[in-house]
Amino acid sequence: MIRYLVLFTAKDKAHINRMMDGLLILATIPHARQIEVARNQKSDQLGNEIDVVVYAEFDNEAELAAYKAHELYEESIRRVRPLREVRLAADYYVSAEPASP
Repeated sequence: MIRYLVLFTAKDKAHINRMMDGLLILATIPHARQIEVARNQKSDQLGNEIDVVVYAEFDNEAELAAYKAHELYEESIRRVRPLREVRLAADYYVSAEPASP
């Protein structure tokens, strides 16, 4: 399984709801096993710069690639890119087997 995490900061905090609306489009793309779009609760004692988080899980690279190639992914980018300051992304493999102690 692949976990995909994208973190955003807004250019203007007044536009966070518009960013959320643009990112929620991603939840309608059928290739993700799970997808969440949420505002950062900003409860960390060391850093709270991130405004919005996108978290998704995919069965494999082909599903992740299909997600990124989907027309709604492009629509989300079109809506969000002008509103965001920073975008950080990471994707990583997770073993299907439970970790041993």
